[in-house]
Amino acid sequence: MQADKNEAKKTEADQNERSVVIHVAGTMAEAMVIRSLLQSAGIRSPGSVSMDPFPLREAPEGTHGEEIVVMESEAKTAKEVIATYLRAGSSDSPSGGTKK
Repeated sequence: MQADKNEAKKTEADQNERSVVIHVAGTMAEAMVIRSLLQSAGIRSPGSVSMDPFPLREAPEGTHGEEIVVMESEAKTAKEVIATYLRAGSSDSPSGGTKK
């Protein structure tokens, strides 16, 4: 019974907490990878609300990227997860860290 009360308080607090954009992914595929990494770290990040059955189709050139949103209390940790991912990706580049 006490656990139910604690869970209800946590849910209510989550509803009152602000969400913040911590990163803008260049593509839908990158956004999916980042959200997956955040989820693995225990950080919730809602995905796109699109009901597109083929979600990896890229947006036309000139449009903005996909925003990665998390709760404000998890923003610092989420930024660290993303920074680690981006550093790992740049070190995999054969040109020594610069992507073309």
